Amino acid sequence: MKIALLGTGFGQAHAAVYAARRGDVEVVMFGRNPDKTAETAGKFGFASSSDLDQAFEDDFDLVDICLPVPLHAEYVLRALDADKHALVELPLAGTMDDARRVVEVTARSGKQVFVDMFERFIPANRALFDAVRDGTYGRLEQLTLWNWTAHLWPGVSLGLKTLPLEAMHSDMDIVTRTLGRPRSVEVTTVARDGDSAAIEATLGFDGAFARDSVSSLMPMAWGARGGYTATFSDGVLEAASSMGFDGKPTGTLTAYTAAGARELDLPPADQYTAVIDHVLACLRGEVANEIAPATALDALQLTLDIDQQVNGTK
Repeated sequence: MKIALLGTGFGQAHAAVYAARRGDVEVVMFGRNPDKTAETAGKFGFASSSDLDQAFEDDFDLVDICLPVPLHAEYVLRALDADKHALVELPLAGTMDDARRVVEVTARSGKQVFVDMFERFIPANRALFDAVRDGTYGRLEQLTLWNWTAHLWPGVSLGLKTLPLEAMHSDMDIVTRTLGRPRSVEVTTVARDGDSAAIEATLGFDGAFARDSVSSLMPMAWGARGGYTATFSDGVLEAASSMGFDGKPTGTLTAYTAAGARELDLPPADQYTAVIDHVLACLRGEVANEIAPATALDALQLTLDIDQQVNGTK
């Protein structure tokens, strides 16, 4: 399968996955700066190009879009217009109008589009989704999520302008998949500077509430850590994870019930590898697409609502 990988920033996370499975993929990395693109692509053994138009003109099967958020919807639509499948980093788009346009065009195109909703593939999160669906611990009443990180990605701003769409969006996907759309949203923020900040959102539902805390105020030694506490009517699920400079997460999941505390076994999994494995399996016709654009709309709407409160956007 021939893949056009657009972007040399977060695109490196995707590149590492492709490089580990080069037996069934051929990748060309695209970027605006020829020297930087060639240097980055060379680390993974890929060819490179600074002519982004080539990604839509040559015989690529999949366009993998790891570009700035305002370009996401535009480049997905370009891929579909060129009769190619597309994988796009989250969020799908910066506005609901653009997101709905992608959904509509995808439905008519005969091609598949995938949104990198990577948190759906984290084993602890899948355990939460299963517990809510199956009623394993009763009804979900309270959900607290947190994601606190240092600046592990050089040059990437994690201030108030970017945190909602680039840090909270995945958590909002967990919220909407387990509790639906909230009836109320309250937001509190603190900013150290333009690139470092924290946001906490409290979301009200009928008979339940959720709280999400994201922060980029942590020192480098902290790495990235996060997790959730899900309180049900008959028990609690608590997940904790950490990620250091190797990019490989570790995690635990514990169930608390009247019978006591029990640590649940989690299968080893890297969420970025799991997403790309899923994409390629879908394109081979082996499984159904779990991360199609239409499935991301509720989480995107909620994220944009929070962004509007934080930054006054519309």
